[in-house]
Amino acid sequence: MLPRCAVQVCHVLVLVLCMSAAEDFDWTKNDRSSFYYGTFPAGFSWGAGSSAYQTEGAWDKDGKGLSIWDVFSHKKGRVQRNDTGDSAAEGYYKVKDDVSLMNELKLNHYRFSISWPRLIPTGIKSDHVNERGIQYYNELIDHLLENKITPIVTLYHWDLPQVLQEKYGGWQNASIINHFNEYASLCFEKFGNRVKYWITFNNPWSIAVEGYETGEHAPGLKMRGTGAYRAAHNIIKAHAKVWHTYDTQWRGKQKGLLGISLSGDWGEPVDINNQKDIEAAERYVQFYLGWFGTPIFHGDYPQVMKDYIGKKSTQQGLGTSRLPNFSSQEKSYIKGTCDFLGIGHFTTRYITQKKYPANRSGVSYFTDRDLAELVDPHWPDPGSEWLYAVPWGFRRLLNFVKAQYGNPMLYVTENGVSEKMTCTELCDDWRIQYYRDYINEMLKAIKDGVNVRGYTAWSLLDKFEWDEGYTERFGLYYVDFRNKNKPRYPKASVQYYKRIISSNGFPNQREVENWKRKATETCSSSNQLLAADPMTSHMEMVTEIVVPTVCTLCILLSAVFLMFLLRRRN
Repeated sequence: MLPRCAVQVCHVLVLVLCMSAAEDFDWTKNDRSSFYYGTFPAGFSWGAGSSAYQTEGAWDKDGKGLSIWDVFSHKKGRVQRNDTGDSAAEGYYKVKDDVSLMNELKLNHYRFSISWPRLIPTGIKSDHVNERGIQYYNELIDHLLENKITPIVTLYHWDLPQVLQEKYGGWQNASIINHFNEYASLCFEKFGNRVKYWITFNNPWSIAVEGYETGEHAPGLKMRGTGAYRAAHNIIKAHAKVWHTYDTQWRGKQKGLLGISLSGDWGEPVDINNQKDIEAAERYVQFYLGWFGTPIFHGDYPQVMKDYIGKKSTQQGLGTSRLPNFSSQEKSYIKGTCDFLGIGHFTTRYITQKKYPANRSGVSYFTDRDLAELVDPHWPDPGSEWLYAVPWGFRRLLNFVKAQYGNPMLYVTENGVSEKMTCTELCDDWRIQYYRDYINEMLKAIKDGVNVRGYTAWSLLDKFEWDEGYTERFGLYYVDFRNKNKPRYPKASVQYYKRIISSNGFPNQREVENWKRKATETCSSSNQLLAADPMTSHMEMVTEIVVPTVCTLCILLSAVFLMFLLRRRN
């Protein structure tokens, strides 16, 4: 379980760590040592995660309001195959079933998000609070605690109430900050007596860049060179406001911790002996994770962001930088608003310098960085086109965070790999390899002195994967989306991850090598179950569609035949 007894002491220590000075990160030292056999510290917390829109379904049931993802996914051409999260994995109706899967894995914690429009349909608390939404999350939290699974709750995992997008322009407008704070306060009031780990935002980089720069994600706006920076500015201020609200009004009685989950790919210099490549790689990481992490830990944006965006804005004939400024009061208010830092990490890129001309037609977040991203063709890439398995990058990123932010308390909030397959495959040996290698690199980082307290496999279930719909699968458990009941089947990685959890790491070579063999043996029986399932689905289709259709045709034919007989008689 996550350590609860030391929450107050941890809070004081974390604030000191958040405000401590950054140390230098050694870009020239990349230790790609062999596999390390050993165990994690006592009390290390193992978990899995999900998010509301990706798994819950029930998009318009029991008083839930519209989210930007409901609207976005219903527009043709926005999502692969025009998939939607309308039913997703039906998690809304399967609380007990899914908690039993977590029990099977022996998880210490489960990370999930609350749907803002399920609690407050319009996003504006004074309009209406949906008690049935509160009842659902109460049931989920209580069932987790009954099974000794600690809830880690994310307040915002991308599903903004649509009314706030239409009324204010979403995260482009600072007015949204107070509405988010009121929503967070409602969550603290209703659930905070049982929830001790809160995350304000999941991966704000994606919210800003993919929602307001490229338009790949909801709300689908393409405000190149400005939209992402404005959205991020308001998200950072909203995070800080919620942290202060929790700190002053709720922490004393609830004794919880509140942080943020930042995602970051690692950027490795193409040539670690080339200063230009090193500088480009650092820009890559600072424009990604540092964009949010540096204000929260040090009070302001990374200097390299201010320099590059400011210079390009001037060259483009603008009077002020496209990167907004924090006032001195805001800097003080934002600095240190972290009790723990969540880290989401999936992959790595090689980085080299590439200058982009500073003209208005080509302005964008991506050209502001003056760099090029490269991949090694030998890196495995089983699923998502952006996700290459590069385990050593994980250790590098964790050590970078330690150096930049004074070794804060870290929880890995997302780490996992997808597959993109036309046929069903439960023997996911590539996922076993990914978890084995990435978790081992995390163990090495802990050996390096990085303060990692827990790990969240992403994800518990196959689910709706945003603009990719259901074409990619990240789950430990396979979900049969063809079946209206959305049955779950364990992949081989379930057994492998379960053994890592039970051993709290990698005890010895012989035992670890046996894990994969045993895991792949168990998946064959699951494959047989799943192979039989299409027949079940087929029979359901015969019962629900074919039989009534045939009966209707028989009635029509009988009527036509009867009319024919009557005409002949006349």
